Amino acid sequence: MLAMSTPLVAVELLAACIWVGSLVCLALVANVARKVLDGPSQVTFFRAVGRRYGMVGTGSLLVAIGAGLALAWPPASWSSTIDAAVALAGVLVLATAVGMIQARQMTTLRRQAMGAPDDQIVAGAVRRGRLVAGALRGLMALVTLAIVVLAAQAISH
Repeated sequence: MLAMSTPLVAVELLAACIWVGSLVCLALVANVARKVLDGPSQVTFFRAVGRRYGMVGTGSLLVAIGAGLALAWPPASWSSTIDAAVALAGVLVLATAVGMIQARQMTTLRRQAMGAPDDQIVAGAVRRGRLVAGALRGLMALVTLAIVVLAAQAISH
């Protein structure tokens, strides 16, 4: 059974809202930035956004997970639904860490591509990196959605 603590539920909801909202906002901003900014401006912009997102987005994710664990404590009382949500939260943290590492690698690749615009090897690496980034963001979105659905199911039962 989930413990119901109004302040803890409020913290959980706010942190989850920031996490989900930041994922949606990041997707929208990335799409627009690619259309209106030149290559060097994109690299500078995404590097600055990434640093801030690393603090705010990842911080909100960790707070949401911590509050969720506190609400579900103790583990002996967990249902299979909560077990699944906790496991997916671990996957989400891992995917987020991999995404942050991959984003740093993309910054390096994009700088290399700007320095050598005719280098087809680097251009191919940038294209592959874009696909990996998209797959990671998609995975993070799907796992987040699954956790929200599982949490809703756990709360309603």
